[in-house]
Amino acid sequence: MSDVDQAATSSAPVAPGAPLTGVRAPGAAPVGGAPLGRKAYSGGRRWEFLYFAVRNKKLVLGLGVEIIFVLAAIIGPYFAPYPPKQFVAPAFLHPSAKHLFGTSYFGQDVFSLLLYSLRNSYLVGFLGAAFAGVIGLGIGFIAGWRGGWLDEILQTFTYIVVMIPSLVLLIVIGAYLKSHSAFFEGVFIGVTTWPWVARAVRAQTFTLRQRDFVDLARLSGKRGPAIVLKDIAPNMASYILLAFILLFGSSMLIAVNYDFLGLGPTSGISLGDMLNLAELWSGLQLHLWWWFIPPGAAMTIMVAALLVANVGLDEVFNPKLRET
Repeated sequence: MSDVDQAATSSAPVAPGAPLTGVRAPGAAPVGGAPLGRKAYSGGRRWEFLYFAVRNKKLVLGLGVEIIFVLAAIIGPYFAPYPPKQFVAPAFLHPSAKHLFGTSYFGQDVFSLLLYSLRNSYLVGFLGAAFAGVIGLGIGFIAGWRGGWLDEILQTFTYIVVMIPSLVLLIVIGAYLKSHSAFFEGVFIGVTTWPWVARAVRAQTFTLRQRDFVDLARLSGKRGPAIVLKDIAPNMASYILLAFILLFGSSMLIAVNYDFLGLGPTSGISLGDMLNLAELWSGLQLHLWWWFIPPGAAMTIMVAALLVANVGLDEVFNPKLRET
């Protein structure tokens, strides 16, 4: 068999935009056989991803720790020994079997406070990541695909949002609002943290729109929105997932900073609120370490687990980073 015949029977997938000479395209029929089909090819890619995912120690460790905290946030409040803000015991009690993390200055059970705080912190983090992701992806895709004067306008708007001091803006808005919720905080974080996503997506969209598979999509009669959603976005799926994880972690950290300054939700309790109360009522000066260390440690572990999982996912998606 000649070299050309051997290349024709090869089953290696073709990268977008690569020449098709001598290489069988995904889903094409092998010599003497039936077509593989898109479903079979996508199934192979799915199993390949799972194969490397379950063997990546960073991804397994990060997701494992994060799942534990998510479950604690979802079902933990139903099993909390005491209501979060109820005075249940004398103040300043050290950790014990009855009060795992002791009691606060007000006689509140710190362990119960922590379980309720996890839910609100995750809620704000998810809302912030969702709104920032939607806005950033929308502006990035439009700017990168259309280009021209519309790209200039959107880029100028992006730079303006980057320059706005979000903390000062939150203080001004809070002065006019009698109360605000976790939903408000999540939305505020989302509409002020999307610019870096928009700029990165714009750059990748601008690069991908010049590939051969996009030209073929144009020739087939597809319109711009369909090409972006069905051809360009799937090629950026791994990056979009990694960006959402980073947005999730950064949103929770920003929320903790706002809550610690007393700018968080006026109802409910969060990890930042616990740190704020411990600081206001001299928890550090009184050496009540069980009051402020658990929320600080919980937030650190939650965000660190997200970052470790993000690094693991990057190694799974990028063959050059995989450990042999």
